[in-house]
Amino acid sequence: MPVAPHIREQLAGSSVIRKMFEEGIQMKARFGADAVYDFSIGNPDLEPPRKVHTVLASIASSVQRGLHGYMPNAGYPETRKAMARKVSLEQGVAVDFSHIVMGCGAAGAMNSVFKAVLSPGDSVLVPAPFFAEYVHYARNHGGILKPVPSKEDFSLDIDAISAALDATTAAIIINSPNNPSGKVYTSGELASLAAALESHRAKTGRTVLIVADEPYREIVYDGNTVAPIFPLWPAAVVVSSFAKNLSLPGERIGYAAVNPACPDA
Repeated sequence: MPVAPHIREQLAGSSVIRKMFEEGIQMKARFGADAVYDFSIGNPDLEPPRKVHTVLASIASSVQRGLHGYMPNAGYPETRKAMARKVSLEQGVAVDFSHIVMGCGAAGAMNSVFKAVLSPGDSVLVPAPFFAEYVHYARNHGGILKPVPSKEDFSLDIDAISAALDATTAAIIINSPNNPSGKVYTSGELASLAAALESHRAKTGRTVLIVADEPYREIVYDGNTVAPIFPLWPAAVVVSSFAKNLSLPGERIGYAAVNPACPDA
């Protein structure tokens, strides 16, 4: 069948991570799982909590009327309310369920965000190193991902970010803890980022959206905590899922939470 040129281009450059994952499956079949060290896709090596199995089994055996019907576009209200309570605690800001949209994993949620805010030719900044799929998430909606170098310790290079900001910049992705470096950005770093974005807004009149990608928020050690972004910058969205903290990547349960202070929230 005829395939659009831009789709052909995307297929040619499809995810190396996925290709490695598929190759890993074949290698495990040939040599045995114990003989293959798989550093490709982010499948947790721990199984979900037993409670998850129990609840899923209960839902699957339920005969509740309408259980398998279409849901509201933004997700079930009771689910969104639960996510609003979670995000409110994490961000230290009261978030109403009306500011929550459920998605097909954090990837689906981020694509929904970019669908809403990107126009053709807009750019999305991201500190390097970064999750490679961000390139496609921006491109899916007419955007261009622009990597920005980090400092040697992987902390945010605010000067480099400031230099990269221009009239096309619509958003910046902040992934903390970072995949792949593991860096947890401090509140001071995020405050400096907010100051840089405010300076850019004063000069250009354009507000840059911070997209905080937080699937690893609960996987921190040695007393580290993930700093909230909502108190620091009004134009902010958190996207996350339960793929890592509950070992549920295949369930594709994600959400986007919009800062109540965000314009047009």
